[in-house]
Amino acid sequence: IEEKQKQVVVEKVGEPTQSYEDFAESLPADECRYAIYDFDFVTEENCQKSRIFFIAWSPDTARVRSKMIYASSKDRFKRELDGIQVELQATDPTEMGLDVIKSR
Repeated sequence: IEEKQKQVVVEKVGEPTQSYEDFAESLPADECRYAIYDFDFVTEENCQKSRIFFIAWSPDTARVRSKMIYASSKDRFKRELDGIQVELQATDPTEMGLDVIKSR
């Protein structure tokens, strides 16, 4: 979120060839972010599927003001997006690990 302009800006767009680990590592360790991840997978029935995840990344080490801004604007921002199927709130990497993504 660009605080001075009071808007959400796209900071980075990942490539389809990048892994989930690349995506997770791109999130800053001490700053909040909204992140969208398109997770492609194959079911036990061998069907190709996809789920779009909205991740509200709010690490414990982020500034309190930043956490408040992200928390208060999350629902409004999320309403602007089409196709979100799963929402995750994460404060540390274990809360959005690949195992969590797969279980959702």
